[in-house]
Amino acid sequence: MQKIGFGEQPYLVYQHNDAGHPHIHLVTTNIKCDGKRIELHHLARNQSMKASKEIEKEFCLIQAEKKQRLNYELKPVNVPKVQYGKAETKRAITNVLDHVLPVYKYASLAELNAVLQQYNIIADRGSENSRIYQGEGLVYRILDGNNQKVGVPIKASLIYSKPTLKNIEANFGKNEAELNKHKQRLINAIDLSLLKRANQSLPDLMRALQKENIHVVLRQNDNGVIYGITYVDHKTKCVFNGSHLGKQYSANAIQQRCSSEHSAIPQQQPIEQLTRYETDEINKVQNGVHKMLDDLFQPENNQYANEPPEQRKFKKRRKRKQQQSHN
Repeated sequence: MQKIGFGEQPYLVYQHNDAGHPHIHLVTTNIKCDGKRIELHHLARNQSMKASKEIEKEFCLIQAEKKQRLNYELKPVNVPKVQYGKAETKRAITNVLDHVLPVYKYASLAELNAVLQQYNIIADRGSENSRIYQGEGLVYRILDGNNQKVGVPIKASLIYSKPTLKNIEANFGKNEAELNKHKQRLINAIDLSLLKRANQSLPDLMRALQKENIHVVLRQNDNGVIYGITYVDHKTKCVFNGSHLGKQYSANAIQQRCSSEHSAIPQQQPIEQLTRYETDEINKVQNGVHKMLDDLFQPENNQYANEPPEQRKFKKRRKRKQQQSHN
């Protein structure tokens, strides 16, 4: 305070510990006891910056400029979830973005947020009437355990890698080819899970896909109604909105294909109203599907291994004809 010309002014020093790095706030006034004011023009640039550097040198402190550069270079291998108050907000958000943005492929801001939310981060445009939305701005915020925004938002333009809305949207088109390349793996995983376990609930499906390293993100309104679904494939590092995969994989279609409490299966009779014949037919179809899956995963029968190739082919054809005739 003496170095910046406020040594004789009343001031309050307050220690702050809720942002992951201990720091202090100084509150004072520039009106002197004689009623005259202390000039504030360029105070930070001329007096405050100079005073800070002198104090750092005098007390052998870490220089702020060097510490800032070091923080920007941090790229941890295993990025943990961000917890507000446990780390510096800007640095924690930067570490997550450095891990996610260059690696994952996405085609919309919602798909990017499906990944970021797993680290308690969200890219926020604000409401449609807000100044930041109308100015095509973007901020990053920390989420608490209930997915509520906490802490001070960080402008995208203030992060050194410049993950602004314009730069992120530029990746959407570039990612299309990679997304199309890996789309079939996700479709197969969903279909196979639903075939292997009939009448499973939506949470059951989500747990089954989790074992395949696929994370399912549901979007719900205030009443708990599911209106959107996003799949994050951590193996291929690709993110798909349900409709991107096809109508069968949208939120509404997936709920219909699952027997959860949210499911609505229109134009079908309730199970208890089916006739015995219809029930038998359904069981035959399900048994046939399960048998087909079991056959697919069975090792190849090697009983003809010691016979000539042509002889093996002949016996296999004859066996297939016999099975067809019995059927």
